[in-house]
Amino acid sequence: SAVGRGPEVPFRSEAYGISAIARGKELRLTLSALDPAAGPPAQDLVFRFGMSGSFRLCPAAELPRHAHLRFLTRESPPRALCFVDPRRFGSWRLGDAWQPERGPCVVSEYQAFRENVLKNLEDRAFDKPICEVLLNQKYFNGIGNYLRAEILYRLKIPPFEKARTVLEALKEQEQERRKKDPSLTLSKKVKLRQENPDLLELCHSVPMEVIMAEKQLLDPEHPDNYSTFKTWLQCYLVPGMSSLRDHSGRTIWFQVGAWGWGAPRPLLQGTLACFLLAETPIALSLTPPQVTPRASKQRRRAAAKPRKLEEQEVKEEQEEKEVKEEQEEQADRPRKGRARGRRTVSAAPASPEVPHSVRRSRRTPARRGTGEPGSA
Repeated sequence: SAVGRGPEVPFRSEAYGISAIARGKELRLTLSALDPAAGPPAQDLVFRFGMSGSFRLCPAAELPRHAHLRFLTRESPPRALCFVDPRRFGSWRLGDAWQPERGPCVVSEYQAFRENVLKNLEDRAFDKPICEVLLNQKYFNGIGNYLRAEILYRLKIPPFEKARTVLEALKEQEQERRKKDPSLTLSKKVKLRQENPDLLELCHSVPMEVIMAEKQLLDPEHPDNYSTFKTWLQCYLVPGMSSLRDHSGRTIWFQVGAWGWGAPRPLLQGTLACFLLAETPIALSLTPPQVTPRASKQRRRAAAKPRKLEEQEVKEEQEEKEVKEEQEEQADRPRKGRARGRRTVSAAPASPEVPHSVRRSRRTPARRGTGEPGSA
């Protein structure tokens, strides 16, 4: 279309077929001529759907709005397979290459997906809350906003629990399971996982539920598709559930009050009120936050400041006291020199030994203009 942002597709053929394959959140279309000898070479396109992209088959004379790319059929009257994207977050690019930063697909490459996550838990990406890591397509290719809410809700995992804490527990459980009974057959392992699925298994099975029920949940031609989809949802947009914006600005839905230690601080006050009013038991994380060495050092410095101020005040009070005593002592002491009218000179009494700190403070009144000479 004239307003489409994608590249021009250099493919023209009177008769061609379209095949498709999906991987995570990407879809690859292959356009190939029915007569390879007379037609152009095959052309691949890789699509990303954004938040509102979809394909729709409709009469060519009744194109929907925002149909940015159209593939016409040969029938009469012709129809058009349209890539529709009202918000223009979606895109397409030429070639057959998947995005290099995307990991294995949670649906079609489950084992590779699971291994990719568990072997890279030292990555800094897993320092973030689990709800944010589930949107990282490098490790969870195919998981979106409503899927992460449904997965975490079914396992009662606080959305802002640290991702590494949650996933390392899965790694330990898997190792223990192998040690206990290494002779389990594949069918028994599958049965156990179906009865007690973990987070990574739900990342595979929950999207599969939507795919298997696609006709009822996602088919645009189905009259009750949205109401059926709402019935399937257990957490996302469900009345009675709570929601917060994560650190990237995306809204996460979860059970009221079960947020985890990593929730955004400015929003916790309102969420705490929701938690106090909740009537159902809530799964909370009671793990205290870890104190970093830097934070510990700052606390020690802050605690040492009051002690230093107190010592300084005591020292100043002591010096003021010494100065006052010295002033009183000098006021009572006879002045040095010869008295007027006397013929004899009497020796001045010997002064007692004065500590060095007092000698130093004794010079202070002379500098302040009291008229008394400083001590030698």
